[in-house]
Amino acid sequence: MSKRAVLEVIALDVEDAVAAQAGGADRLELVTDMAADGLTPPIAAFTGIRSAVDLSLRVMLRLTDGFAAGDVESLVRVADGLRAAGADEFVLGFLDAEGGVDLAAVERVVAELDGCRWTFHRALDHVGDRDALRKQLDGLPGLDTYLTAGSPDGVDAGLPTLLAEAARHGEQGYEQQLLVGGGLRLDHVPLLRSAGVDAFHIGGAARPGGWTAPVSAQTVARWRRTVDGIPADQAL
Repeated sequence: MSKRAVLEVIALDVEDAVAAQAGGADRLELVTDMAADGLTPPIAAFTGIRSAVDLSLRVMLRLTDGFAAGDVESLVRVADGLRAAGADEFVLGFLDAEGGVDLAAVERVVAELDGCRWTFHRALDHVGDRDALRKQLDGLPGLDTYLTAGSPDGVDAGLPTLLAEAARHGEQGYEQQLLVGGGLRLDHVPLLRSAGVDAFHIGGAARPGGWTAPVSAQTVARWRRTVDGIPADQAL
């Protein structure tokens, strides 16, 4: 029997976090300001959520919209503050002006994380050479996950890439877990599961009322059942 797949849900606050846990999420990605596609949350938001749930929490390290690192030393200070508050898992990813990975910025921030586990996020979907990026990041301490839709346009457009990368799992640069998110729908899940994908990421899909509404525990539970391969007619 295959292992239980990971279901990661974006949480903006304690209400989101509690609902996601109630629905069966395994892990939360903590962000603020979804109008900017998710920036680093305040330390108080992290500590409030950490006190409210016992899930794994991956905290976004991103201070400005877009994929440029910006002021790297500011990122380092933010990471230090979050670590001091108890954060031990992170999400990050920086590109340079040419659209390749900003390796110097990534390495500087990762050095400060001192072995903490982290996800390279959907900046991967905006580079010209995904394989080259993976090879450049290969061996960086703590990198255990790539969050990707396979395309900047979302999972519908990225399915061929996702299936091809899933088939390469275990190769150099492809040892990390493939976490699929970005326009992900319930009907994508069975095909991805059959290809060996075992981690799924939802944000807006967990909020029937849109980003101004909270996460729905019932919606997360529906995703949990689908990710686990439980037929709808067996749902409670």
